[in-house]
Amino acid sequence: MNRTCLPWLCVVVLLMGSAAGLQAAQTALDEYVARPDSTYRYELVRTVHSDDGAGYVLNMVSQTWRSPDEVDRTEWQHWVLIAVPRVVRHDTALLIIDGGRNGGDPPSGIDGGTAALAVRTGSVVAHVKIIPNQPLRFTGEDRDRYEDDTIAYTWDRFLRTGDADWPLQLPMVKSAVRAMDTVQDFVHKLTGNVNVEGFVVTGASKRGWTTWLTAAVDRRVVAIAPIVIDMLNTQPSFQHHRAVYGFYAPAVRPYEEMGIFARIETPEAEKLMAIVDPFSYRERLAMPKFILVSAGDQFFLPDSWRFYYRDLLGPKRLRYVPNCGHGLKDTDALETLQMFYQSVIEGWPLPEYEFDSPRPGTIRVTCTQRPSQVRLWQATNPQARDFRVDTFGKEWASTPLGPESDGSYIGRVDRPEKGFTAFFVELTFP
Repeated sequence: MNRTCLPWLCVVVLLMGSAAGLQAAQTALDEYVARPDSTYRYELVRTVHSDDGAGYVLNMVSQTWRSPDEVDRTEWQHWVLIAVPRVVRHDTALLIIDGGRNGGDPPSGIDGGTAALAVRTGSVVAHVKIIPNQPLRFTGEDRDRYEDDTIAYTWDRFLRTGDADWPLQLPMVKSAVRAMDTVQDFVHKLTGNVNVEGFVVTGASKRGWTTWLTAAVDRRVVAIAPIVIDMLNTQPSFQHHRAVYGFYAPAVRPYEEMGIFARIETPEAEKLMAIVDPFSYRERLAMPKFILVSAGDQFFLPDSWRFYYRDLLGPKRLRYVPNCGHGLKDTDALETLQMFYQSVIEGWPLPEYEFDSPRPGTIRVTCTQRPSQVRLWQATNPQARDFRVDTFGKEWASTPLGPESDGSYIGRVDRPEKGFTAFFVELTFP
């Protein structure tokens, strides 16, 4: 499905659960990010010029994490790619947090999409790679770890030892913060007159998690667009996950294998969540937010939003993308992300809306600006409450909705004879 329009809203029928207490005090994450680290450095390794600007590839070391007695890689190295258009009109930049693995040659340059976005918006666009550093091999193990496998290991170490430097989210966030430092310093020294004052931060999956937490600890972040990380308020969210499926999905197996879920209700897990769960920092997250997630995600259920969305402060927009998995492949998701970024730096007002569920099987949406298109998306699984694209397929279908007499839009679905129906309303604005 390819669309060039801008869907701002996706709502699901189930309403919010209760809220936990707000986190205002300093945490181990704050302390770790603020801790001086003399290993931080960067150097320019490649420059690529074009008619519209230039791209720069930097080699950055963000920090030292843990000791050689514990892990084989202690210095975290990253590639930082910076696109600087010939004409810079904005002092806010986009920071894209990305993954990857250590080793290999430096990137040959800036990808075309990043460079084009910088030119089109008249802003600096930066791309930091290899967050987290990987693979990592920990002492006493005979295999390399990546991604969730590494996070689960570090969570286990925290739960066993209480050492607050263990959770992998800490060095991941510090990597993003150091990338912002690098962009500001490099661009100012390069141009002499361009000062990057703020950042819109985005990233997907674990990098989306890093996006939330970076915004919680660094005031330079003026807006965020976390992608496919539908897990805020982690403890009740994954208790719901288990209750719905009757098992933990294969995508989150590393956490099950390390015994994380078995300890999710312990006091030690509460302390861990106070450090790494973005929901714990929601009092700090009042900047504009565009939450971009998948209705067929292999990790998260399509009603995971109900554990956190209502409790988020400040401007917020939520989009569930149908007929895709965790990777959002073959969708227009990145187009809407780019439009969100442009709306922030240009100061464009976004449509306001409210929604509720006046009765089962119904979503009612009211908005201040008339949408160009409204669609009801729905999918029915007659076998299970399971809409993961790997098991259910691309079975979401949509129908147009017209306004009611009062100007609202109401999406209605019938109770299925067997199984479960999931549905949401999508509004598109020009």
